[in-house]
Amino acid sequence: MSAAVATSEDVDVEDRVFQALADPSRRAIFGSLAAGEAAVKDLTARFDISQPAVSQHLAALKSAGLVSGRRQGRCVYYRIEPRGMKPLVDWIAHYRAFWSERVGRLQRLLSEIDP
Repeated sequence: MSAAVATSEDVDVEDRVFQALADPSRRAIFGSLAAGEAAVKDLTARFDISQPAVSQHLAALKSAGLVSGRRQGRCVYYRIEPRGMKPLVDWIAHYRAFWSERVGRLQRLLSEIDP
């Protein structure tokens, strides 16, 4: 595994992604958008939260680069931005390699102790 040096900007982006997805309502909204683009009014109808709350959650997701919006008339439609997940995917990949190595060592140790 190569050691990449994380810049301050990389950490800020990771923090925004993790903070945005830390909230259960935002994760639910994000999950709902996985099915496809949706208007704010449609998202509000799917969840037991107010339209201003949905808009605030969408603003947090947008700030993290996880969703984008487009205006069509009086409606704003949101969709997932797949590139926004890259910091999360990279973080998981880094730690997957770390834990795979550790689990492999543990399995070898356990097989030596109890063959």
